[in-house]
Amino acid sequence: MATSTSSYDFHPAFDAFREQLDDYHDRRERLIKASRDITNLSKKVIFLLHRTVLDTKQEKEQDDKALYKRAAKQGFEKLREVQRIYAGLKHELVGDNFWRHQRQVSPGLQEYIEALSLAHYLDNGNLITFDEVENTLRGDDGVEYFPLPTSDYILGLADLTGELMRFAISGFARRGGRQKASEVCAFVRGCRSDFERMTPYIRELGKKQAVTVQSLEKIEDGKSP
Repeated sequence: MATSTSSYDFHPAFDAFREQLDDYHDRRERLIKASRDITNLSKKVIFLLHRTVLDTKQEKEQDDKALYKRAAKQGFEKLREVQRIYAGLKHELVGDNFWRHQRQVSPGLQEYIEALSLAHYLDNGNLITFDEVENTLRGDDGVEYFPLPTSDYILGLADLTGELMRFAISGFARRGGRQKASEVCAFVRGCRSDFERMTPYIRELGKKQAVTVQSLEKIEDGKSP
């Protein structure tokens, strides 16, 4: 006796599954490429910020605060390219798609936050808040492109400490460089202390904290007479 499934056509179900799988892999590849582009752009912004701050010609014409704000302004303008990429990815990350592909999004997002937070520090002298980062990832309608994970926010900020170490050390030869290094050192020490309590809950943060300790030691060694 034939079973009820013997006459059932499985082809449509398999075709639908294949289409879903193809869609998943195609989206994954697009997001990997976009994340690489965002990482590269963000690294260029970080390089731009350091280069502008170290511009000896500008140092003679402007005080440090004006120079830092000038560098930050250039950084913010360049980061709009990253924000446009994220705006274009909005339709790729609707609903559960963001969480399915978070591993592909995170590397570029953390690099973006690192660059954004460095520009913000140069502009304001403090740590960029979660809400401030989130507001850069919204459209004109106020709707966010995707949810901002707390882990990516913290890990991006953890990477900032390395850039602040470079900023402090490279400025030793400038007027007031050692005083500025002391300020940066205290700021980085505060970041390390604040992040330490989150280490058990955020994967990879422990490794970044170890790098922050090394950065602190380099600043301390450099600013000592």
